[in-house]
Amino acid sequence: MEIKVNFLDKLRLEAKFDDFTVIADQPIRYKGDGSAPGPFDYFLASSALCAAYFVKLYCDTRKITTENIRLSQNNIVDPENRYKQIFKIQVELPADISDKDRLGILRSIDRCTVKKAVQTGPEFVIEEVENLDADAQALLTLKPDSRSSTYIAGKDLPLEQTIANMSGVLADLGIKIEIASWRNIVPNVWSLHIRDAHSPMCFTNGKGATKESALASALGEFIERTSCNHFYNDQFWGEDIANAAFVHYPNERWFKLGRKDALPAGILDDYCLAIYNVDGELRGSHLLDTNSGNVQRGICALPYVRQSDGEVVYFPTNLIDNLFLSNGMSAGNTLAEAQVQCLSEIFERAVKREIIEGEIALPDVPPDVLARFPGILAGIEELEKQGFPVLVKDASLGGEFPVMCVTLMNPRTGGVFASFGAHPSMEVALERSLTELLQGRSFEGLNDLPQPTFVSNAVTEPNNFVEHFIDSSGVVSWRFFSAKADYDFVDWDFSGHGDNTKMSSNAEEAATLFGILEDMGKEVYVAVYDQLGATACRILVPGYSEIYPVEDLIWDNTNKALAFRADILNLHRLDDAALAALLKRLEDSELDDYTDIITLIGVEFDENTVWGQLTILELKLLIHLALKQFEAAQELVQAFLQYNENTVERGLFYQALNVVLGVLLDDDLELDDYELNFRRMFGNERMDAAIGSVDGSVRFFGLTPTSMKLEGLDRHQRLIDSYKKLHRARAKMAVTSS
Repeated sequence: MEIKVNFLDKLRLEAKFDDFTVIADQPIRYKGDGSAPGPFDYFLASSALCAAYFVKLYCDTRKITTENIRLSQNNIVDPENRYKQIFKIQVELPADISDKDRLGILRSIDRCTVKKAVQTGPEFVIEEVENLDADAQALLTLKPDSRSSTYIAGKDLPLEQTIANMSGVLADLGIKIEIASWRNIVPNVWSLHIRDAHSPMCFTNGKGATKESALASALGEFIERTSCNHFYNDQFWGEDIANAAFVHYPNERWFKLGRKDALPAGILDDYCLAIYNVDGELRGSHLLDTNSGNVQRGICALPYVRQSDGEVVYFPTNLIDNLFLSNGMSAGNTLAEAQVQCLSEIFERAVKREIIEGEIALPDVPPDVLARFPGILAGIEELEKQGFPVLVKDASLGGEFPVMCVTLMNPRTGGVFASFGAHPSMEVALERSLTELLQGRSFEGLNDLPQPTFVSNAVTEPNNFVEHFIDSSGVVSWRFFSAKADYDFVDWDFSGHGDNTKMSSNAEEAATLFGILEDMGKEVYVAVYDQLGATACRILVPGYSEIYPVEDLIWDNTNKALAFRADILNLHRLDDAALAALLKRLEDSELDDYTDIITLIGVEFDENTVWGQLTILELKLLIHLALKQFEAAQELVQAFLQYNENTVERGLFYQALNVVLGVLLDDDLELDDYELNFRRMFGNERMDAAIGSVDGSVRFFGLTPTSMKLEGLDRHQRLIDSYKKLHRARAKMAVTSS
């Protein structure tokens, strides 16, 4: 985690990280003002808080109340060496807690991350740099030996060289990569979480049978997402980018809307139009670019090569971002390596969807076949030992697709997790199923799995598949667990490894996977991205690899942001007529009142601010107040208090506002008669805000002014800074190529 420190007045210091700001001072006896804890005080508190967190986690998992649990920590200083200290953590437990849970709570404290880091002993590296922002050396803790050459299936270069190459690419872009966490809870299953130290919203997860393969996986995913701009989906990229020579890529094309909002000629092809405009309802305005918001420029489209004949077809960026999410994008040492990964992902998700929505019962993998993969078997056996039954299934649908499935059951909660993996090699597909199952998870995390159901509608509901895609947290049918399989097991192999006489290349495997889609009658479109110094590609299979339903282009398009973004960011500058117009658009849009404004307009507010928690309902409420439409405001205040999850402070403000509006709207009541006790109940500051919101002296309480310049929005600015690094690299490459 990158922590940036600013020097304030006197001895006060400010540390900034993620979305948080921490102020430190020194006691008066050390010439400070005593206005905040000292740095060492924060350090001491961190271990106590960390211990308490693990107690809470243990208790919440087992539905044990922490109401009567007390915890404290004291540090005992050695009189001869003040740096040698004992941290004594004591916990007081209620009498009705079982002996088993008493021991469990004490053991949970022993897992405290701060404690373990201190006991292990962190290594400090202190160095001078010319420019903090320019120093983008990777912060990776794993440094594979460059003299070693570890090859794994699917990689065209050794893991050591793959990691070095990918780390170098990101460092050259000015991106600091840091490892936030590692997981290895069963043998031969590793996962990690990496992120951009400057913009933590840019993160990926990696998985593999070893530390090195997991790191290569995470770095590859990071490069694929930077290459395909996926970190910045649905976000507003700012006015500078919106008016630049290009917005997404130098080879993009812009299309003006047709007459009467018709689709302009030159975008998509007849095959795609038959899928995306089947009823003739798709209009040009549905495809306007969300990221730039530059309506005058029109539709931004990117070139993809149609594999059946090599023709270039232009796909609107809006269509890609709305329907495909991250499906079908990959980076690799070679283009063929990336293509195999892309196509494997596409088959994994499409087949998974068919199985889940069709409530298909899959055949078990026979024990003698599973025994061929001892590393995978060791991980499965450890899960079984921990009390989690595991089912290993052939998801190839009769040998048609290169897909496997590992399903975990949790008898403690009744939850299940069906994990799928795909690759031309059965062993790799099976390994990916298992590592995906445990990616980023602890044993406690397996308590959150959803329960199976016999209710078919819950399984086939489109949003269920989206949940499966995002984090595999969707619902699975009990029919999936039938011992009577809908297909026979097939000992399949699409890689050429099966007969042990020929080792196929990634190029041959890619051709095999492309061939499956061709046999299905699917058109395939490929874009290659190598402007950042690495090879990545994106593959679209219209009518097959979409994640969201095609109807979303019309009914739930992310470019709805364009109707609201400017006015919401300029909220404090709008006059009454403009506010009324904004309110009407919000009402007419029929958007869910509990949609957050971050999602609506594509701007990343700090989650710890009112802006970060703001929903459409609360925004409409505040506009009604500004327009002095008090009855409508009161109705929304009451809805907010009943249904909206927000901070305690915000809830108390609306409680105060509710009573003020209650008095104001009752002709028989006078505020002067109640104000004294209102202030005793809610405090002067809160009452000043509530009364001010009614008399007009306070507008949009809690919302700091901003604009389309995005001033004060540090979280979003860091995201844009991240994108600008890519934009500059692409611009430089375009100049060099020309």
